[in-house]
Amino acid sequence: MKTFELASGYRISRLLKGGWHLAGGHGPVDRRQAIEDMAAFVEAGITTFDCADIYTGVEELIGEFRRAYPELAGRVQVHTKFVPDYDKLGSLTPADVEGIVDRSRARLGVEALDLVQFHWWNTEIPGYVAAALELKRLQSLGKIRHIGLTNFNTARLGEIVAAGVPVVSNQVQFSVLDDRAERAMQGYCLEQGVALLCYGSLAGGFLSENWLGRPEPAQTFENRSLTKYKLIIDDFGGWGLFQELLEALRAVGQRRGAGLAQVAVSWVLHQKAVGGAIVGATSARHLRANLEIPSLELSPSDLAEIAAVRNRRQGPEGDVFDLERDKAGRHGRIMKYNLNDGRG
Repeated sequence: MKTFELASGYRISRLLKGGWHLAGGHGPVDRRQAIEDMAAFVEAGITTFDCADIYTGVEELIGEFRRAYPELAGRVQVHTKFVPDYDKLGSLTPADVEGIVDRSRARLGVEALDLVQFHWWNTEIPGYVAAALELKRLQSLGKIRHIGLTNFNTARLGEIVAAGVPVVSNQVQFSVLDDRAERAMQGYCLEQGVALLCYGSLAGGFLSENWLGRPEPAQTFENRSLTKYKLIIDDFGGWGLFQELLEALRAVGQRRGAGLAQVAVSWVLHQKAVGGAIVGATSARHLRANLEIPSLELSPSDLAEIAAVRNRRQGPEGDVFDLERDKAGRHGRIMKYNLNDGRG
């Protein structure tokens, strides 16, 4: 497994094991099996886990893994998030920030959190710079090693960097379907030395052979992830153009001896400023295929074949997460905004 130096002396695996799928809503979770799967990922070289304070039970699950496999735990980097509730944005206090960070430390069973990724639901509500500076204070106290952001657009990321917060990463949605990070964000991150950690690289599973040649789904989806990414497909240009993209990814994969999904994630890893891609995994079933992705080299002709379809896209519009911040919009209406207090 290839690695990436996210900060001086701090390396992560280029593929990160996502934790959202272990939070429920994607089917039942066998805790014992989930912990064994974590061990399998680490032994295989995928040593970086991504989770969040609002992923129900996932920090605790990783904490259980750390206690069950102390030797493997020493090789793991755990990236969690700090996501204050939407309803508390206007009244958030330093004590609130520290309380959530301390809770994550206790759940994970660590003295210092490797990386805290900060999300702020509505940047029209002031306070996000002050909250980021509070994370910097907690870093000075040894409770946090590194600070990242999640879903901040380029302008707001710039504000936080200008305030003196040592941001090492911004976790963003980035895939062959969603090019918003390729616009202003990518160039700014290259200038500032901020790495992009990318989720949605498989669009919730849509970027796979399972959807190639299938008619456009009209039913209610089994989980919110599929609902979310079907909206991105619609913005991209609709089901017909999406099928053409799948065909292009498959053709590249056939030449490279790889699967369609492997090509889709490899494409993300080939993009500028990208430090790693987060792959959601409820089990180790696709572990072997995942291990091959960072070594999959795409040639200029491969990339051009994919670009020939992508260049006909219609959207999605705006900068990173701009569409999702509109609570009344198609993307915002499916979000759950208050998960830290249990009401979500």
